[in-house]
Amino acid sequence: MQMEWLKRFIKPKQSNFIQMLIQQGEYAVASVEALQAYFKKQSDKKSTKARQIEKEADEVQRILVHELQKTFVTPIDREDIFSLSRAIDNFIDYVYDTVEELEIFEIAASDAVSEIAGMLLEMANSLHMALQRLLDHPGVAAEHARRVKAMENQVERAYRRNLASLFQEPEDIHQIMEMLKRREVLRHLSNAADQGDTAADIIMDIVVKWS
Repeated sequence: MQMEWLKRFIKPKQSNFIQMLIQQGEYAVASVEALQAYFKKQSDKKSTKARQIEKEADEVQRILVHELQKTFVTPIDREDIFSLSRAIDNFIDYVYDTVEELEIFEIAASDAVSEIAGMLLEMANSLHMALQRLLDHPGVAAEHARRVKAMENQVERAYRRNLASLFQEPEDIHQIMEMLKRREVLRHLSNAADQGDTAADIIMDIVVKWS
């Protein structure tokens, strides 16, 4: 009887951690979609939507950490759960920071920003699929994680290419200020990609541990 009670206590916790990671993956996709929606029409309504997604994602991560602190048995290593959750949360934060910077600086999204955001969406979708496959199909999860890493390389190349183009022969102080603002926006997108790459590395580490 005591053993049955223990099983009921442990099993939901194991399932919940994976489900919360998957939910974070959903929010990662939603955050980039909200960013792209903001590009099309930069309005308070669109930025509020992006902010709400970021806050809801933060809450999921907060609950996950709270549950992790009081759970003895976990489906994968505790450190991996925590690190993976944090990387996904950081990805979402950087995506939202892009919206916030565009809003604060009062600048429209450039073609470069739109290009990289498209890559981030593909990255987020692959990350989400990797999380969905992690427990039952770890080999497939690893394939999606490798796709995330490939997209990070594309983002980095696009970031450097557009950064070089941005700083071509400024004409006056006003243009320099505009360049600096746009560089900060591009940097947030690059940082988001870095966090997605970190999440992919953790997923691949988890798969190797299970092999």
